[in-house]
Amino acid sequence: MPGVTDVNLRINGEAYELKLQPWVSLLDALREYADLTGTKKGCDHGQCGACTVLCNGDRILSCLTLAVMQEGSEITTIEGIAKDGELHPLQKAFIEHDAFQCGYCTPGQICSAIGMLNENKASSRADVKELMSGNLCRCGANTNIIDAIMEVKEGGNHE
Repeated sequence: MPGVTDVNLRINGEAYELKLQPWVSLLDALREYADLTGTKKGCDHGQCGACTVLCNGDRILSCLTLAVMQEGSEITTIEGIAKDGELHPLQKAFIEHDAFQCGYCTPGQICSAIGMLNENKASSRADVKELMSGNLCRCGANTNIIDAIMEVKEGGNHE
């Protein structure tokens, strides 16, 4: 196919060699080429946060970055959060606090929360609410989402 290039991505600790056109977003590369459908496509304009993944530990909107720009980066999607079959503390807290209703935004919320905690900028519940404001939940589970994040933040176990 004309205009296709090899893009080598490291996703969830595994190497992927994908043949992509240079304008393919990281979101589309994850979902359509790497078969990792946990990352959701919401607005596709960077306004809802459903597509949030971690790139070298930092949260990014995968709909707003080109896959070719992430060559050499360590990308973590919701599929790579659990380790050795053990849920990440945020995944456990989301379950315990019923921090999801439809669940569509949950992968992006969890990835964003991990990135936000890694940033170590939130010192209060108000800070967490502000720093998570780019991730929308249309079901109204925001209070439970913040409760789950605060539990993990206060416990200091977000690695």
